Amino acid sequence: MTNPLTTAETARYQRHLVLPEIGFEGQQKLKDASVLIVGAGGLGSPSALYLAAAGVGTIGIVDDDVVDVTNLQRQILHSTSAVGASKVQSAGKRLGDLNPHVRVQMHQVRLSSANAKEIVKEYDIVIDGSDNFPARYLLNDSCVLLNKALVYGSIFRFEGQASLFDAARGPCYRCLYPAPPPPGLVPSCEEGGVLGVLPGIIGTIQALEAMKFLLNTGELLIGRLLLFDALAMTFTELKVRKDPACPICGEHPTIHELIDYDEFCGIKKGSAVAEAGDITSQELKERLEKKEEIFLLDVREQYEFDIFNIGGVLIPLGHLPARMNELDPEREIVVHCRTGRRSGRAVELLKSKGFSKARNLVGGLEAWKITS
Repeated sequence: MTNPLTTAETARYQRHLVLPEIGFEGQQKLKDASVLIVGAGGLGSPSALYLAAAGVGTIGIVDDDVVDVTNLQRQILHSTSAVGASKVQSAGKRLGDLNPHVRVQMHQVRLSSANAKEIVKEYDIVIDGSDNFPARYLLNDSCVLLNKALVYGSIFRFEGQASLFDAARGPCYRCLYPAPPPPGLVPSCEEGGVLGVLPGIIGTIQALEAMKFLLNTGELLIGRLLLFDALAMTFTELKVRKDPACPICGEHPTIHELIDYDEFCGIKKGSAVAEAGDITSQELKERLEKKEEIFLLDVREQYEFDIFNIGGVLIPLGHLPARMNELDPEREIVVHCRTGRRSGRAVELLKSKGFSKARNLVGGLEAWKITS
């Protein structure tokens, strides 16, 4: 104990101090502890807020994104005034206002194989608030290699999952999901939506698991996957066993260093930037103003189209394989979505079926709005 609880902290954490399972000793453990939260979004928001309120001494936040107005429906760390600002800066300010006794370390970077171990090694436990498969496998492998515990959480539409992976005592994320799904098979929250309160429930469970781990109390979710259905208001528990053949935590591991996780998950490099054959929003705008013959194909969902669109035909990405007969392979087709990711996958699909003139709108409608 290098930094004992102050009089002000003793008053602040009084409701903890009267709990026999925490008391002064436990509260001191929390003050001396450090937690890394990867992602200052839907899951990271409630996790960070409750860990800061609870008095965890050091909280690290990793995120390279900025606050968007669409985040505010669920990412409660951020306010309307923070739109356009760095998420880690917004999170740091909010957590500092909530509890000035907590030190917030801001990592305004995209977690990668090059920096993950260097960042993770400084913390006692990691909370996964990411929203993509490469980041989940990267975090899992980093934690296994560094002998760190990882609190897992994921959300989609009305359902969530949570578990705690600690390879020293149980399975890891790879034991549960040995291989990622094919790219595009699992829609993102942007594509499929998410109930705003859902990440609050799962993120709070993640914060709870981290606290129990640090306090060494209660029964952790090691070897258990907790499933939550918000519409049915049910929790279901599944047993997760350690896989002896797991390539990183099994009996004969074959992964000893971090790998290229985009490649492992089948994500095409450069898919978010302009490639040969793509079209920029400025070029499209100029050509439409000249009344050129261009077929616009919107692959978003109906509700997104209703909120904002630039015309054209709406065929959601999931419906595209069954509705290609509605398209003319001889026409130039410009495919667009919100950011260019879904439309990029749509263009790849169309070209594989003979639509050689299909082009992706780089940056999607977000770039279009800036150009306009």
